[in-house]
Amino acid sequence: MAKAFHFDMTSCIGCKTCQVACKDKNDLPIGTLFRTVESYEVGEFPAVDAFHVSLTCNHCENPACVAACASGAMYKSEEGVVLHDDALCMGCGACVEACPYGVPKMLETGKAGKCDSCYAIRQDGFEPQCVSACPMRALDFGELEDLLAKYPDAVPLGIMPFMPESETVPTTLVTPKAIVNEEFEKIVY
Repeated sequence: MAKAFHFDMTSCIGCKTCQVACKDKNDLPIGTLFRTVESYEVGEFPAVDAFHVSLTCNHCENPACVAACASGAMYKSEEGVVLHDDALCMGCGACVEACPYGVPKMLETGKAGKCDSCYAIRQDGFEPQCVSACPMRALDFGELEDLLAKYPDAVPLGIMPFMPESETVPTTLVTPKAIVNEEFEKIVY
């Protein structure tokens, strides 16, 4: 079993509430984000459209950050999420360099940090902060198999063309936004 995030591109309005909630929960300094929301405009007038993408750690099945971490600070939990142990971190930045998605960040403490899917909050029975904060309910988190059943139109993040090719096998699922726009289809599909 593996835990995963689901992002519904059809519901997201690009408000960045998830990004702000994550930043606040993790008390991150200016310029550091564990969850990012990017907005894209496509087409030409009068056939224009936009879509938004909210991403964080993909809690990959074969995480490059874990493989690169010499101290064991970056590790995969029993439930399948990638966690970071600050006490073991040497601050070498190998995880930051190894991740093809640019997820781990070097913090002011001299150590790396990343999304842990709000592990401590979830142990108390709550959702990750970004999920509970989303006003459009465009984010979800749970067992990968359950999310696949709940969102039959979702596709694995790894096939989205704006993401780099990777052997890490990200578990994030995305329900893509379908628009009749040739340029958009080149970007999303």
